[in-house]
Amino acid sequence: MDTVLRRGERDKERIVMARNYIQFLLNGETITEAHLDPTMTVLQYLRERKMKTGTKEGCAEGDCGACTVLLNALDGSKIKSRSVNACILFMGTMDGKEIRTVESLGTPEEPHEIQQLVAEKHGSQCGFCTPGIVMSLAALQIDSMPKSRKTIDEALAGNLCRCTGYGPIIDAAMAMKPKQVNQNSLAKLASLQHNETVKLSVNVYGEQKRFYDPKTLGELTRILTERPDATLLAGGTDVGLWVTKHHKTLNTIIYLGNVEALSAIEENNNNLHIGAGVKYADAINNLGQLYPQMGDVIRRIGAAQVRNLGTIGGNIANGSPIGDMPPLLIAAGAKLVLRSANDERIIPLEDFFIEYGKQDLHKGEFVKSTIIPKPTPSQKYFAYKISKRFESDISAVCMAMSLSLKDGICSNVRIAYGGMAATPKRAANAEKALEGQNWTEENIRRAVVALPSDFTPIDDLRASKSYRMQVAQNLLLKAWLEDQNNAPIHVLEADI
Repeated sequence: MDTVLRRGERDKERIVMARNYIQFLLNGETITEAHLDPTMTVLQYLRERKMKTGTKEGCAEGDCGACTVLLNALDGSKIKSRSVNACILFMGTMDGKEIRTVESLGTPEEPHEIQQLVAEKHGSQCGFCTPGIVMSLAALQIDSMPKSRKTIDEALAGNLCRCTGYGPIIDAAMAMKPKQVNQNSLAKLASLQHNETVKLSVNVYGEQKRFYDPKTLGELTRILTERPDATLLAGGTDVGLWVTKHHKTLNTIIYLGNVEALSAIEENNNNLHIGAGVKYADAINNLGQLYPQMGDVIRRIGAAQVRNLGTIGGNIANGSPIGDMPPLLIAAGAKLVLRSANDERIIPLEDFFIEYGKQDLHKGEFVKSTIIPKPTPSQKYFAYKISKRFESDISAVCMAMSLSLKDGICSNVRIAYGGMAATPKRAANAEKALEGQNWTEENIRRAVVALPSDFTPIDDLRASKSYRMQVAQNLLLKAWLEDQNNAPIHVLEADI
């Protein structure tokens, strides 16, 4: 009987069975793989093993969209279909899912509606990017969102087309008719579901690689206790690049994507609880309803393909100083739930980041969930992301601010930045300049003046240190101006 300790009590778990292979569907066909490098990307597998060469390799980092495929998974009694980047998606994570490539849509003799429309509207020139664009539009066609120019732009934000221009592609998208998810694979997908822990062990060019796919928290903590140096894999939008760009060898991986408890979103009167395995695409509505500007920034994290894989917990756990979620959540007063085999502890999110590359995470411990307080009626919340591109780009500066306003007096001021220090960090002196003061231009400018005592930014490829500081200061003033005008202010270069 598998057991774990939690807050001094034992949680009894079922007996865990294991299997040493994965099963998935490829365009409706059941595939079983046992001797497969679990870190082989889906793109490599499709092109080199299955000769599905319609899926193209462009950037190998989830940016250009040439490798876009549909990833189908069971969602209750239905199939949920989403566009994803095959170039950073590991084959070990495909157990119980279906991959749909452009070859599954239509043929030259009988093209799919989207393929026909792209041809008729002259939406393809060199054609390299076209299969990925078609797959992104296929995902949009079967999505429940109403079709509009805005949703089309969001669907295509992760697809780079260098020669055609997006006008005719958008024309094709506007002309396509809504369509339901093809449920033909439903019975096959259902038959592939199981409660066993997948344990792959493969020798790849003399390197022993292990891949674990647990289904319960108890099994996860047990495996992590045995393999404390394992790489924890959630969405893979960051870890995937360790393999494709940094050429790292990941000898032991524990995949979190099938641990049901980590994929839960729960809500009570005071807080929103988001499991560490919840994807951006699944959390954006909940977070956006509570904090609309937070939802606006999340829509600019990567593109649809990235948000369909990337997780809130993964963005926090990797500890990047330019991760967008930490400053957004820190300003909202979020807390982090950390779990180990023996205990569970809750810490303020800002305390998780100790220094560059170092987080408050003990051996055998992992991020379980994030607790986000619901805003109060007197609370104001602002969030901004500054980057060279509007979508699919890393922040030069990310800023979020929250404060309560009663009788014109500021309290509970929280100002957090990303990109300004070695970790996501609160602006303590700027907060102090506002705390207990009137919400006035004079006092917001005092916070602006205090900001250089909170941060010493650096020069890098994204921005110079002087630019970062000026933008960071301007964002504080921007928040105040927007609040006074009750409307967004689009000019950043305010006179401070």
